[in-house]
Amino acid sequence: MPLLRYPVPPLTRTGRMLLSAAAALFAAVLTMAWSPAQAADSEALPAESPHFFVNSGNPGEDRLPLKSTDVDVRIAGVIADVTVKQRYRNEGTRPIEARYVFPGSTGAAVYGMNVRLGDRLLTAHIEEKKQARKTYEAAKRSGKTTALLEQQRPNVFEMNVANILPGDDVEVELRYTELLSPEDARYGFVFPTVVGPRYHSTKAGRQAGGPVALPYLKPGEESAQTLPPLQLKLAIDAPVAVKEVTSPSHDIELEGTGTRHVRATLKASAGRPANNRDFILQYRMAGDRVESGLMLFRGEGENFFLGLIEPPRAVAPQKVNPRDYIFVIDISGSMQGQPLDTAKTLLRDLIGGLRPSDTFNVMLFSGSQRMLSPESVPATPANIARAMEVIDTAAGGGSTEVVPALRAVYNQPKANAVSRSVIVITDGYVTVESEVFQLIRRNLGNANVFAFGIGSSVNRHLIEGMARAGQGEAFIVTRPDEAKAQADRLRKMIDSPVLTQVKLRWTELDAYDVQPAALPDVLGGRPVVVFGKWKGDPSKAKLMVQGEGADGVYRLEVAAADRVDNSSAALRYLWARQRIAALSDQEAIEGGRPHKEAITQLGLKYSLLTEYTSFVAVDKVVRRVGAEPAVPVDQPSPLPEGVTAAAVGANVPSTPEPAAWMALLLTLGIVVATVVSRRRRR
Repeated sequence: MPLLRYPVPPLTRTGRMLLSAAAALFAAVLTMAWSPAQAADSEALPAESPHFFVNSGNPGEDRLPLKSTDVDVRIAGVIADVTVKQRYRNEGTRPIEARYVFPGSTGAAVYGMNVRLGDRLLTAHIEEKKQARKTYEAAKRSGKTTALLEQQRPNVFEMNVANILPGDDVEVELRYTELLSPEDARYGFVFPTVVGPRYHSTKAGRQAGGPVALPYLKPGEESAQTLPPLQLKLAIDAPVAVKEVTSPSHDIELEGTGTRHVRATLKASAGRPANNRDFILQYRMAGDRVESGLMLFRGEGENFFLGLIEPPRAVAPQKVNPRDYIFVIDISGSMQGQPLDTAKTLLRDLIGGLRPSDTFNVMLFSGSQRMLSPESVPATPANIARAMEVIDTAAGGGSTEVVPALRAVYNQPKANAVSRSVIVITDGYVTVESEVFQLIRRNLGNANVFAFGIGSSVNRHLIEGMARAGQGEAFIVTRPDEAKAQADRLRKMIDSPVLTQVKLRWTELDAYDVQPAALPDVLGGRPVVVFGKWKGDPSKAKLMVQGEGADGVYRLEVAAADRVDNSSAALRYLWARQRIAALSDQEAIEGGRPHKEAITQLGLKYSLLTEYTSFVAVDKVVRRVGAEPAVPVDQPSPLPEGVTAAAVGANVPSTPEPAAWMALLLTLGIVVATVVSRRRRR
């Protein structure tokens, strides 16, 4: 069919002026779209993002020195003791220095490191961070094999092993312990396997610690040749039968389900790497409720206790006051694909479950942000349908400016009599954790915060820290089919503020250095967890819990008799870890490093890895002679499962935000329509 041809008259002077204006406006909008989102910064800084791994052109260098990771988990009661063995081997022809950045649990107390070199065992010791680095560098220069473990963030560690000679097998062993706090009588253990890429753009973020810059393998390169194998075995020894043992993340083989002794091992999955997502194991004890418990440890110089107390049953729904909810959804580049699809599913479940008496609003953010409405709206079917439409059309792209988004949320008007909850949904791939924690804590009187981590390897430090600062709770959703259960759990908590003004006290026992110093409100399904030190005779002592419930004063007593267990030495590490976390939170709120000395001394006294202390091990034998330094090698990591290449390898803010593109297209459309309309009238 021949094309229809219409005569096109030449542009008039007015048309040419309109097109010139359109071009200028197009350039202006494009400039805004390509500018960093935080224009208020006094210094414009380029963004930094991790990069894809590029193989070395030198065949004599081994660019993949990490050969395997073995994890041994032993869970006794509510405490997990974990041993991680990382084996490095130099299969090249030159001495190398291996650097590997890897994740850890945010609640882990890392208390030991050993290095095995052939038949020699090198026991690491804890030192102040700068001194440990000096010790390591001196040993490296002298030709000795040496290892250094540093904390980049509470959940991100860096291992350096220098002077690995050709053919060397070096095994580094880490040991840590952590508390498994139950939720709705379900216990969970998480072993993170990969650090997700972090977006970093502002000067404040750099001062807070800089980006976690490490190489990643390109999508499709994860294979047996590029990914070191992960082996994991887990043992649970419980006082009662263990049932419903599952792993939503990995295929596992189980033995002993339904007994007090359960064993689990990681099963290989054909075509699916094991170490590109968090390993998650969940299990229940016999019975429908968590039993209140008390553990006491008598040490040589100090005694420690742990209290785990189940809250009362939830209050009736009619006794819960109306609430206002603001849902803050990350639609940045790293959320593209499966994470954003999961967030949409979660949000539909959350908003769809609101009560008619509630109000809500929705914010979508990346480098810019937009709200569903200037003010919160009633949770009517029409408003919920409108929110669903906005959510369904959201597309991922651009940077992750979470701080400006939260500032905008806190500027939203709110009635004094209304209790507000902010629900943040993100993968947490940023480096401005301290800035976020400060902002949330400063606005604690305005709203509490519940944080949802979306994805297979979320930044748990940010997710859990936001919830802790906002006196809320953290949730992790790895797949869309988990969204409903987590939405129901949040709804149960918010609709069930079962205890307020919670206080603990001891009878016949002197307790001190209790952590946390002040307990938040107790929500449905979340037990009270408290650590501390004690003096005295526990044979007649009791731990008393008191709080205000919907039906009046609530009291609970737990006897301390026969609760002393001298095998629970982990309590000293867990107490110190809780104290360090509290001081670190306070530093994030106050700014600067006012508690550096206190954290350093705790790390040195209890032999714990902290922001200011590191583990270092040095061989006594000089193994490398000569002036040529060892070649530095960064061990690459796979991208977290479900995360696309949009998260790495580019100057992130150079990608125009979705909102900016929409503004640009809308502006251009208006100008073109005006030109066409004027020409038709002529």
